[in-house]
Amino acid sequence: MPKSSKLHIEHVAQIFKTSSDIKNSIAGNETLLNSIVAMADTISESIVNGGKLLLCGNGGSAADAQHLAAELLVRLRADVDRKGLPAIALAMDTSTFTACGNDFSYEHLYQRMVNVLGKSEDVLLGITTSGNSENINLALRAAKDKGMTTFGFLGGTGGNALSLCDIAFVVPSDVTARIQESHITAGHALLELVENNLLQRGFI
Repeated sequence: MPKSSKLHIEHVAQIFKTSSDIKNSIAGNETLLNSIVAMADTISESIVNGGKLLLCGNGGSAADAQHLAAELLVRLRADVDRKGLPAIALAMDTSTFTACGNDFSYEHLYQRMVNVLGKSEDVLLGITTSGNSENINLALRAAKDKGMTTFGFLGGTGGNALSLCDIAFVVPSDVTARIQESHITAGHALLELVENNLLQRGFI
């Protein structure tokens, strides 16, 4: 095997190990695990009471927001055939994005969406690896102003978003990719709990 290939294999192996180590540290952190459980309980109650889950993020986190919304709207687990559940990923469409960017600013896009689409019984989940994405933080502030519950999937120390979240899940890493990998695992765990809660209540 060429030396370069061996180095590449070692590099990939290290990425998997680091990602696993971070997830294992979360698995042993009761506070972080409880944050996911508490989020699930609140989202379940919101849906039962006619509310919905709004999600927003940038880049890969926008993709995560869309991914999680789709799993509520359509299906999460192949063996659980249930009706769709209300969720909106605020990374909506190119027309809305470019109109807001041109007429106002991209920083205010999610804030505007929350003001238009959000209601007091809804929940907003902001996903930002740094916690310092201004468009996410403006959306969280707007949600609070409307009486919505605010959650964050964050990283590092939580950044400025931490104080804007009623509950935050903060991945103990400063590496964007590793944080995102834990965010999507947390998102799957969160939605499984929501689904379990609603099945137990006979809602779905």
